[in-house]
Amino acid sequence: MLFADLAATSAAVAATSGRLAKIDLLAACLRRLATDTADPRGLAAGAAYLAGELLQRQTGVGYASLRDLPAPAEVPTLTVESVDQKIGAMSVVAGRGSQAERRRLLQDLFVTATAPEQRHLVGLLSGELRQGAQAGLLADAIARAASLPVAVIRRALLLSGSLTEVAAVALAGGSLDDFSLTVGRPLAPMLASSAPDVAAALEAVGLPAVADVKLDGIRVQVHRDGDEIAVFSRSLDDITARVPGVVSVVRSLPVRTVVLDGEALGVGPDGRPLPFQETSSRAARRDGAMPVQPYFFDVLHLDGADLLDAPLTDRWAALSALVPASSLVGHFVVSSPEEADAAWQSALAAGHEGLVVKSSSAPYDVGRRGAAWVKVKPRHTLDLVILGVEWGSGRRKGWLSNLHLGARDPATGGFVMLGKTFKGLTDEMLRWQTEKLLSLATEKGDWVVKVRPELVAEIAFDGVQRSSRYPGGVALRFARVVRYRDDKTAAEADTIDQVKELATWLTA
Repeated sequence: MLFADLAATSAAVAATSGRLAKIDLLAACLRRLATDTADPRGLAAGAAYLAGELLQRQTGVGYASLRDLPAPAEVPTLTVESVDQKIGAMSVVAGRGSQAERRRLLQDLFVTATAPEQRHLVGLLSGELRQGAQAGLLADAIARAASLPVAVIRRALLLSGSLTEVAAVALAGGSLDDFSLTVGRPLAPMLASSAPDVAAALEAVGLPAVADVKLDGIRVQVHRDGDEIAVFSRSLDDITARVPGVVSVVRSLPVRTVVLDGEALGVGPDGRPLPFQETSSRAARRDGAMPVQPYFFDVLHLDGADLLDAPLTDRWAALSALVPASSLVGHFVVSSPEEADAAWQSALAAGHEGLVVKSSSAPYDVGRRGAAWVKVKPRHTLDLVILGVEWGSGRRKGWLSNLHLGARDPATGGFVMLGKTFKGLTDEMLRWQTEKLLSLATEKGDWVVKVRPELVAEIAFDGVQRSSRYPGGVALRFARVVRYRDDKTAAEADTIDQVKELATWLTA
């Protein structure tokens, strides 16, 4: 398949606002890709390019390398496979003279690309391709192109963790049954939506329900197969070496194979949880010298049996029979609002973040953020993307300080600004964000630095108000930075629709 056809589809998707229309465009392109491409690698590459991604995790191509490009070609000759091969060649260049060789390979790629192809390639290599084809949308398009139920595609996608692998198999007419829970291979964790209070959470979940204490720790998914133990973060990175305390607890369990879901938390001498920043610092140490402790709340596999589709009550029964109470989260079965409120007060009194209210009958819905799990915290927070930043003055002079905050807009694939803040930033955070945001800069002014929308921060605020100043029509009141979320990508940030819905809750 010509790369020009794929680039044209991407541009058309970017210019289209309707979800169904986007799916139609993507599905048509995927069908042509399947017809023209027999190689599974080519199918995977084409799906990745439509999602704005590359198959190669690292290319070595920096933003500066994309500024001085050759004149575009007049006639399209690049294929999806040839683009993958050329980018693959760049990604493996190493050693002396590698920078010059990578630059030569980059020029060789761009000199054979037409103007629309060059624009698409720049977006792919810079990570800034924002055409509104997120993974969920592309999953629907793959289902349509392969004439398969969407649920089948989503299940395979969430279990495999790889959109491109699922696309290659589905488009080639292969069986998706091979995508199953495999001990040792991380799967996308189940996520919780948000509610402003316990009553709203109960309304979403229904009674009777389960209320688990919400810990302000590091999400961990632990796989054990005999003596082999692997610990994965929320973003599915292998952090086994950094959390020996977690490994030690799981090694002591009387089990052959198991997959556990939980949080790793730093705990003080008084038994109370340490601040997230300290827990995060401990988990970031590569020597594991300052351990964190695991607290599990779910089991997904146990000695050969997958438990994903079992109701939560059954999974908890299996978990609590296996794991000692000292390594379980606080867990309450609630049959009334009064019992839920008592659980809430108990969690806050112990120094924890709040509660995750869960449906007792719900299965483990891998990778989904739905109504089966609803988190409640005493403060309102959103995970927002940094769109730009202003140079500080006074005590903050010389540092990038005032952050421009944006919510994700699923309709356009872009971001909507909600306001600015420098509140909550310590000197250490100011130093770190100055270096980090300068590395993401796309435009450096005397006052404002515009950055690639990649960095996510958790922002606390007191309310949402109408605003004619910002394009979304709303702004955050008294916004302040809680922490940076290096475990989240911009595609996982909260949406403008969630902000508007929260505004309705807060003013109801």
